[in-house]
Amino acid sequence: MSEDYLENLDATSRPKVLAVHLGLIQYPILGAQIRVRMRETLFDRGIVDQVSFEREVREKAIRSQIRERMDDPFSQESEAVWQERLSKIRDILTEFYFAMNFKYDEFMNIVKNVLGQKKSDVGTIFLSFNPEIAPWKMLFTQARHIESLPEEKKKQLRHHLREIIVVLTKGMLSDQLSFLGIAKKTLHIGDLEWIYRRRIGRGKIGGKAGGIMLAKSILHNPDPEDPVDFQKIVSIPDSYFLGSDIIYEFVDENDLSEMVHQKYKPFDEIKSDFPSIIQRFLKARIPEPYRSQLRNMLAELGKVPLIVRSSSLLEDNFGVAFAGKYDSYFCPNQDTLENNLEELCDAIKKVYASIVSPDALAYRQHKGLIDYDERMAVLIQKVQGQQFSDYFFPVIAGVGFSHNPFIWNPRIDRNAGFLRIVLGLGTRAVDRLGSDYAKMVALSHPTLQPVKSNEEKILYSQKSMDLINLKTNLMETASIKEVINWKFPNLILTGSIETEGELRQILMIGPSTMKGNIIMTFEGLLKNQRFITIMRGILQKLERHYERPVDIEFTVDIVPGPPLDFHVNILQCRQQSKRAEEREFAIPTEIDEEQILLVSRRMVSAGRISNIRYVVYIDPEHYNHIEDDSVRVQLARIVGQLNNILEKEIFVLIGPGRWGSSNINLGVPVSYADIFNTRGLVEIAIPYGDTAPEASYGTHFFQDLVESNIYALPIYPGEKGAFFNYDFFRKSPNLLSDYLPQHDSLRDYLSIVDVKSVTGGKVLQIIMNARDGKAIGYLGTEEAVIR
Repeated sequence: MSEDYLENLDATSRPKVLAVHLGLIQYPILGAQIRVRMRETLFDRGIVDQVSFEREVREKAIRSQIRERMDDPFSQESEAVWQERLSKIRDILTEFYFAMNFKYDEFMNIVKNVLGQKKSDVGTIFLSFNPEIAPWKMLFTQARHIESLPEEKKKQLRHHLREIIVVLTKGMLSDQLSFLGIAKKTLHIGDLEWIYRRRIGRGKIGGKAGGIMLAKSILHNPDPEDPVDFQKIVSIPDSYFLGSDIIYEFVDENDLSEMVHQKYKPFDEIKSDFPSIIQRFLKARIPEPYRSQLRNMLAELGKVPLIVRSSSLLEDNFGVAFAGKYDSYFCPNQDTLENNLEELCDAIKKVYASIVSPDALAYRQHKGLIDYDERMAVLIQKVQGQQFSDYFFPVIAGVGFSHNPFIWNPRIDRNAGFLRIVLGLGTRAVDRLGSDYAKMVALSHPTLQPVKSNEEKILYSQKSMDLINLKTNLMETASIKEVINWKFPNLILTGSIETEGELRQILMIGPSTMKGNIIMTFEGLLKNQRFITIMRGILQKLERHYERPVDIEFTVDIVPGPPLDFHVNILQCRQQSKRAEEREFAIPTEIDEEQILLVSRRMVSAGRISNIRYVVYIDPEHYNHIEDDSVRVQLARIVGQLNNILEKEIFVLIGPGRWGSSNINLGVPVSYADIFNTRGLVEIAIPYGDTAPEASYGTHFFQDLVESNIYALPIYPGEKGAFFNYDFFRKSPNLLSDYLPQHDSLRDYLSIVDVKSVTGGKVLQIIMNARDGKAIGYLGTEEAVIR
C-alpha cells in the first residue's frame, strides 16, 4: 500500500472508499462501534493482521506530524492530541481497507447488525468501545447518553460511565492514581463538561484547579453524615482554565527556552538571574489565539475583579503541597477592555516566570522533583466578595485545616479542625505579612483563644486588610480604621467595641453603641453555631473522602436573615502537610537548671529535635537596634549560605520575632530556600516598638516547615514559665569567621555556636509536649535520646 494511499486511488477505487465514508458519517456516535466491527472482519478474514495494522497506523501518524511541519513531535504535541491523531488515522485506514476488500452490502450488514444490537441491548454498544483512544466529544456524548437512561439500564452501564470519567479526568485534570481514586467516585460528567467548555488551549488544568473541582464534587454529593445541605451553601468561584500545554507555545514563540532550564544552575545564579527573567517574560507575548480567547472571556465577564492563580501539574500534589511556591496576582479589571487584557496577560506571564523562582526550585530540589518537566497551567477566577464604598473584598477569608496542627489548651480536639481567618482578601491569612494578625480558631472550642486579656486581644487583632480599590484599579493594603465604619453591614459578626482598654461584643448598632474604637475580634462569628457547624462539616467531609487530613482556602459570604446564614466559596483544597513524626514526648523532670537553655509555654507543637550540634543565632535585641535595613537583608542571605554549608549537620536557627516575615523589623526575611535544611526555627518574641511578634501557624510558611519536618517554637521570654539563656549564646565562641570570614563584620548580630565543642561533648535536645503546653531545650548527651 502506498504512502499517500488516498491521493493515489484510481477512478474505480475512489467511489468505494467515499461511499463507506459517507455511510459512516450518518452515524456520528455509533460510527466508532461500526468501525470496530469492520476491523474485526478485516482481521478475521485475514486481510490484515492486527499487529501490522496498528504498526501502519503509528507510522502514518508520525508521517502526518512531519507533513504538518513538526520538527520535534514529542514536545510539540501532547499525549491527548497524539491519541486523537492515532484515532483519526486508524479510522481512515479502516475505511480504506474495508472498501477495497468488501462490497458495500457487507458494510451495510455490519451497520444493521450494530443497530439491531443497540435496539435489543443498549449495553452491547459499549462492549468494544475504547474510551482511551476516542475523541473527547464522543466520550461526553456517550456519558450523557448513559446518564439519560432509565435507572435499571443506567445501573448496568455504570462501570462504562466510570471508565469514561477516568479517561477524561486523566486527560484534563490529573493522572495521579491517588487523585483518580477519589475522582472516579465523586466527579460527574457535568463537572468535566464545565471544565471542557472553560478550558483555553490544550493540556491539563493543573493541581490547584483539579483540587477545587474535586472538593466541590465531594461536597455536593449528599452524604448521611452531612450536618447541612452543602449543595446549597458551598460553591467554587466562576473559573476559567489555561491548559498546561500553552506554556510550551509561549516559551517557543518568545525564544525563552534557556530561561526554563535554570533549574540546573548553581543556586546563587538562580537567585541573581530571577529578576531579569521576570522582565524577559513580561516583554514576551501570549500567543495570539489565546489572547483572543482571553479578550472574549473578559468581554463576557465584564468589569469584575479577577485573580490569576498558578495551577501547575506538581501543585497540590498528593504528598507535596507546593504551598505558596508559585505566584498569584489580582487584576482589579476596572479599565478599558484592552488595558484589562494587558494586565491579565502580564499576570499570566508572571505566573509562568514563577516556575523558575528560587523558592520553587529549592523546594523541587529538596523534594526530589527537579528533573520533572514542570508544566504550568493557570487558573483565572472571579474574586469573591462584595463592594463597600470604593472597595471590593470578602467579609471573611482564610485557611482551614481538618487536623489542628497545634494546641494552645488541653481541651482542644485536634480532629475538629482549625481556621485562620481575616477580614478582606485571604492574602493576610496565608502569608506572614507585616505587623498584622489573623484570628486563629480551634473549631472544637471556637471562643477559646490563645490570648486571654483584653490588652492581648487588642494587641493581636487584625489592623490592616487587603482589598481591591475599584476607584484606583489597584490591589491595596488599607488600615481597617480607614475602611470599616459603623455602616459596615457585618459589624455585629466581625467587630467589638474598645473603650479605654475594655472590649465588649457588638450586639446592636445604634447611637448609644457607636462610641469607641472598632476592633476585629470576630466574636459574633465565633459564637454562631451555624458557622462553626458548616466549617467543621466541610473539613471533616473532605477528610473522609480524601482519607487523609486536608487544608482549604475559602471565603465566606454572609447571607442576611432571618435566619442569618453563610455561603462558603472553596478556593483551594489539598492534602494537609504533615510531619514525619508527630507524637507526644514526656518532658524530662530531672534536669539541672544550669543545663536548660530555653523553655516555651505557648503554642507548642508535639515532637522533638534530637542531638542538635550547631545553633545559628541572631541576637534579637541586637537585631532590633539595626538602623540599616540592608544589614537585615544581608543576615538573611548569610542564613541561606549556612543552610547549604551545614546541610549534613543537625542544626537549628534561633532569632528574633518572625522568621520569614515580610516586615524585616519583626524578623529575619528568609524564604524557604534559605532554611529548608534546618531542624527547627526558634522565634524569640520580643516586641519591636508597639508591635509584638506572632507565630507563623497556619501560613504557607508554616506549611513549608511542617512538610519539611522543621519545628517552629516561639518563646516569649517575659512570660510566666518561659525562659531563654541569652548568656550561653552570647558568650559561646562564634565560628562565623571560620565558615564565612567575609562576613565577620556582622559577628555582633549573628553567631554560629558549636554546642558540642562548647560543652565538652553535650548537645542540645529540644522536647515539645503539646498536651502540657511546654517545650524545653537542654544540654544532654547524645546517648540520652537515641532509641
